Amino acid sequence: MVQSETISETTVDQVSNLKHWIYDYLLNLGVSESSAAYLNMLVLLIGLIIVIAIIDVIIRRILIGAFTQFAKRSKTNFDDLLISNKVPRNIAHIIPLLIALEFVPDVFADFYNFEILIEKGLKVFAIVLTLWIARSLLNTIKDFLKTLPRFRDKPIDSYIQVFMIFAWLGGIMSAIAIITNIPFLKFLTGMGAISAVIILVFKDTILGFVASIQVSINDMVRIGDWITFEKYGADGDVIEINLATVKVQNWDKTITTIPTYALISDSFKNWRGMMDADGRRIKRALNIKQDSIKCLTDADVERLKKIQLIAQYLDKRKNDIDKYNTTNNVDKALLLNGRNLTNIGVFRKYIQTYIEKHSGINKDMTIMVRQLAPTSEGLPIEIYAFSSDKRWVNYEYIMADIFDHVLSAVPYFDLDIFELPTSHVFVPKK
Repeated sequence: MVQSETISETTVDQVSNLKHWIYDYLLNLGVSESSAAYLNMLVLLIGLIIVIAIIDVIIRRILIGAFTQFAKRSKTNFDDLLISNKVPRNIAHIIPLLIALEFVPDVFADFYNFEILIEKGLKVFAIVLTLWIARSLLNTIKDFLKTLPRFRDKPIDSYIQVFMIFAWLGGIMSAIAIITNIPFLKFLTGMGAISAVIILVFKDTILGFVASIQVSINDMVRIGDWITFEKYGADGDVIEINLATVKVQNWDKTITTIPTYALISDSFKNWRGMMDADGRRIKRALNIKQDSIKCLTDADVERLKKIQLIAQYLDKRKNDIDKYNTTNNVDKALLLNGRNLTNIGVFRKYIQTYIEKHSGINKDMTIMVRQLAPTSEGLPIEIYAFSSDKRWVNYEYIMADIFDHVLSAVPYFDLDIFELPTSHVFVPKK
């Protein structure tokens, strides 16, 4: 410790002697004291800048080279991320900054006001450099965590932004305290008086911060989730969650930006449950003309028995109905009497059987063909099932394949699909 102090004092004495030597040399040349002082300060300043620049370059190359060599030998990519986020480059500025703070008083010894101004500037730069290093380290941690499956879908950007906002706020207040020569604690106390203004200015940031925490804790949205947010016209995958906004890449490859706090104040749809489930829901109806619905005669039943999917069903149902009508002496002179099969009922059974045997349908999930309430546009027959393939293109193909077949099967049951009349319907044929 004593030896270190001796070396430091020797270095300072050498610089002091050099400073006086330049000043004395200028006086011997006949330069006035005022001019000699300015020229002496200028020469020392230039010399100090050159020395600092050389030391900065040397240290930067040494640090970057050392980190690069270590990164090549290391199995983890954390050190590679340190280099890409310029952590060694920023750390390299620390020693030149300390040298500058050490020798500025000697350079500006005859100019006290300049000395104070430069020292304050260097201290402010020290604050900024500290924030740069902190930001580089945090960005490195963020990039590293995103490579881990456990953290890949977490809004890490939001937390880093929150920390950096408070860090920059503290840095700005520290810098102002240094410039104004006000003690930091006293300055911080005075800031309480304008806290209302600060809250107003950072309202969106505060709302975003609270929303980010709630979104993360409640697991409402993850990066990669498919969400639909009609209010903002968003329908696609979440690609980024940060403090203020959530970015959604829509299916047409456009980007929609949503305020983070909107996720907790408005309603949106997250399709993650569907993606995590064993199937994707098919829920679509076709409208049958109500005047095409009828009871089936024996001849109709015999004709429909040619349809293999329902032949066995028709045999069983026909036997049960005939047995019931015979037991109860039903007068079948009128078809409506007693129990009867209907073309709409048989059609529903056919669709149910067809879907249950379809290779693209998940048989372990709900499969249902149901009749909805009649409307002015016909009787809706709805297919409710789940495709085994959840990929969008394949899902659409499976659903289209089912309805291609169902629509083509309608005429075989003497049923008609409801369609709104077109203009040619009202034009008399010539």
